[in-house]
Amino acid sequence: MTKEDKKIQIFDTSLRDGEQTIGVNFSIDQKVKIAQQMEKWGVDVIEAGFPVASKDDFKAVKAVAESVDRVCVTGLARAKQGDIDACVEATKNAKHKQIHVFIGTSPIHREYKLNMTKEENLAAIHKWVSYARQFFDIVQFSPEDATRTEPDYLVEAINTAIDAGASVINIADTVGYTNPIEFGQLFDYLRANVERFDDVVFSVHCHDDLGMSVANAIAGVQHGATRIEGTVNGIGERAGNTALEEIAAAFMVRNDYYHFTTNINLKETKATADMISEFTKMAIPNNKAVIGSNAFSHESGIHQDGMLKNRSTYEILTPQSVGMDATHIVLGKLSGSHAVMQELQNIGFDVSKEEMKKIFPVFKSVADHKAIIDDNDLKIIMKKVGVMSHA
Repeated sequence: MTKEDKKIQIFDTSLRDGEQTIGVNFSIDQKVKIAQQMEKWGVDVIEAGFPVASKDDFKAVKAVAESVDRVCVTGLARAKQGDIDACVEATKNAKHKQIHVFIGTSPIHREYKLNMTKEENLAAIHKWVSYARQFFDIVQFSPEDATRTEPDYLVEAINTAIDAGASVINIADTVGYTNPIEFGQLFDYLRANVERFDDVVFSVHCHDDLGMSVANAIAGVQHGATRIEGTVNGIGERAGNTALEEIAAAFMVRNDYYHFTTNINLKETKATADMISEFTKMAIPNNKAVIGSNAFSHESGIHQDGMLKNRSTYEILTPQSVGMDATHIVLGKLSGSHAVMQELQNIGFDVSKEEMKKIFPVFKSVADHKAIIDDNDLKIIMKKVGVMSHA
């Protein structure tokens, strides 16, 4: 019997948390274009910004809210009236909207940032979630720094928010502190102790300070969350956020294991990633999972030989599935004769295996001194060995 797939919502915060990346400052026009591409890509919720932060941020959230049709638009608000009022006004013309209210709940946030007791913290949660609920059907509450909050107090904070009208609870690993096992255990604890756990949507918002945000986010949904927050290309504060393209690809490739689906149209992934890269002026690393230029490129002779015989030997998804052009066989000092012969044939040289015994040693000697061998190099090599028989 096949296990039924579980739908996971995708909440994109590239326009809010992603803009907190050092040196990134989206224009209003860029935010609108990104939001429209996000809708095309298939995200469920767009966090368009922090409306109270500045006049331009308010205008950007308003512009985004008015520019998309299907996707739900949210603004971020501290547990303060001015923040909430700004979100109300900025999103009033959105076809689908929610609000995202947060307050720090960990001991270090309560003591050093907020100067609040536990009781004062709970009172603020109840007051401002209740206030927000007057204006929004969907109120998302985030206990900031949840993974460093005492578990029993975290339950109190969540119960308070739900009682006040929150219908989405976001468990934030604000500083990338947790790990997959620990995060899963936290969700098990919440499921056991939050009486109305199944009455609300639980979300996860993970940071990549220790390089585990994607793994932590997946652990969260494996243990009861049904929404993942993150950014495209993993941009964001400090080391960044959960890379949503990696989440979507993982759920597609390993559906046999996870049994999770999303509304993401994977074929729009590369276009979305490229737009974010262009507007942030941040190049996508060559070795970036799913969308990096090397993700579907092969230089090792063993890998190239396997790829030429059957792609699935070394590729678990196709470049076309994420909107990239094609697999690239890159010739270098680690390449094998099979790949060199194939590329020679691609550029018009009809060479035999016997001729390759003469050609390949010359290729290797050139490759020892040049990182990548291109078609022009191959033609020079062919002249050196005296094989001029063109197809």
